Amino acid sequence: MATNTTKTIHFIKMHGLGNDYIFVDTTINDLPDPQAAAIAWSRPHFGIGSDGVVLIDRSTTPDADFAMRFFNADGSEGQMCGNASRCIGKYVYERGLTTSTHVRLLTGSGIKLLHLTVNDQGEVEQVTVDMQEPQFDVPDWFLPDGEPLPPGVFVSMGSKHYVIFVDDLDAVDVAAEGSILEHHSRFPQRCNIEFAQITPQGIRMRVWERGSGITMACGSGASATVVAAALTGRASRDSLVIMDGGTLRIEWRDDNHVYMTGPATIVFEGDIPLP
Repeated sequence: MATNTTKTIHFIKMHGLGNDYIFVDTTINDLPDPQAAAIAWSRPHFGIGSDGVVLIDRSTTPDADFAMRFFNADGSEGQMCGNASRCIGKYVYERGLTTSTHVRLLTGSGIKLLHLTVNDQGEVEQVTVDMQEPQFDVPDWFLPDGEPLPPGVFVSMGSKHYVIFVDDLDAVDVAAEGSILEHHSRFPQRCNIEFAQITPQGIRMRVWERGSGITMACGSGASATVVAAALTGRASRDSLVIMDGGTLRIEWRDDNHVYMTGPATIVFEGDIPLP
């Protein structure tokens, strides 16, 4: 009798306000080709469906407790994902990998500090991520000369963002405009694009993410948006960012660090063949 020798790997699907990723715990599973996995597994209808794949591992440095690698749905590797980092905080605590509510997470853009809010049942209800200091001097990812761009604000939160403020967000074709701007000639490394509108309730924002397209939320994008709004006098340094998947609280505090607070949700888990 023939036997099935196809190797499978365990995964867990989580999301932060609808920004969903497939997580693989590489402390117990080996994923040899994460780029191929991100492309194959992220496809709606043909795969699990997600905005990308995230690897959770032990840190290679004593300055951090855990490490993450983050791959967009097109297989490209990103430096940092705010929503995914909140999910990792929930995972490592609820799966018993740590008993601390303060987690140091090594990312492609440095170590991020996670503070977990845990209820009486031991469930992580919210995670506050210290996104560190925003950066504005970004000559490595923006060409100063070239075709004109719509007016916007450049902010790097470990990942690269261009925030455009509009009067009517509903009138913006995010798919059309975002896809063009991601690949604009003045962004040789491509870029995340945020469209934001100031409202009485907070900052309404939609995002076109580099390598993934429209997503329901973006933590680093929300952080960049509040920084851009505060810099231009449009909103305060402590604002709510309302996205398609829900709301994050973003605080640009006096220490010049940006703090992002929001939930993380486990959807399901299972086993899938390696690509």
